[in-house]
Amino acid sequence: MSSPELPQPEPGQVLLLCTHAEGGTQGRGGPLDEIGGRREGDVLVLGDGVRLRPVEDGRWHCLRGGDVPALVHPGGGPVAVLADLPAAYGGGLLLVDLAATPGRGVRVPPARLGEILAALLDGTLAFDHLVRDMDVYGTYQGDGGRPAFPTPTAPPHRPLPALPSGQLLVRTCFDDEEGWRALLDELGGADEDGWVGADLDPDDIDVDHYPLTASVVDDRAFEGLLPGQVPALVPPGEENPRLAVLADARTFAEPGRPLTVVDLYDCPGRIAVLPCRVVGSMACNLEIANMDFHEFVAVEGTRPWWQGL
Repeated sequence: MSSPELPQPEPGQVLLLCTHAEGGTQGRGGPLDEIGGRREGDVLVLGDGVRLRPVEDGRWHCLRGGDVPALVHPGGGPVAVLADLPAAYGGGLLLVDLAATPGRGVRVPPARLGEILAALLDGTLAFDHLVRDMDVYGTYQGDGGRPAFPTPTAPPHRPLPALPSGQLLVRTCFDDEEGWRALLDELGGADEDGWVGADLDPDDIDVDHYPLTASVVDDRAFEGLLPGQVPALVPPGEENPRLAVLADARTFAEPGRPLTVVDLYDCPGRIAVLPCRVVGSMACNLEIANMDFHEFVAVEGTRPWWQGL
């Protein structure tokens, strides 16, 4: 079931949306305590002059960052702030782009929220700058190390249709038909319903190289699809997967057929680039909460752990 439209903020206000039921913008403790500021009626005013409009309602519980743009009134501002479950566990507040590439996100430390929002609102900082300066955790100017494969920030070149629901393998490059067929074969082949990995015998599965199970999207409408565009194209719902997989130009040009994995949950639009043989294990480990997305993001200048598998 889709969530209701979000309230319309006043000009100059930024929505602060609590999507974690046990968090709350009124209570004490957690990241919201670190924001600081003072209350003026139903607005929280930060030291940098930023005015936050807290929104707290169970109807938006577990809302993903990628869902937010479709629920915001036109003219609702360039950015929204989510106090979500990762934020409650120390991951930083999630800033969601509502203007340049709607639906992508970047984490920011709560203590820096006012400073960063003020710079975004006055135009001295663009959302692209936040994305380019993320660490492997998806945090702006964080100390987790630089990603070996930075998330692209090229501007979207055309509107795109919605993606199907479920875990997806999306073809975004159509220059190598033979390479595409070889990739599908390496992933176990697509069945008559367009899925890879769906009909594998459990006895044949190598648990160290778990197969990817995904619905294949082979449609030129998604040619050139950028990772930052993906979160807003995925249908909303609590049961959606934590990632989507792109077969892009790199997949057909480099050894190991690397796939670009797009984060849909923790930091929407962030990427991990992995050999195709590792992506199924990543999807499985994220689904059972055994590992986190950042553990599959290669760090610049460091040999990835999966190269030894």
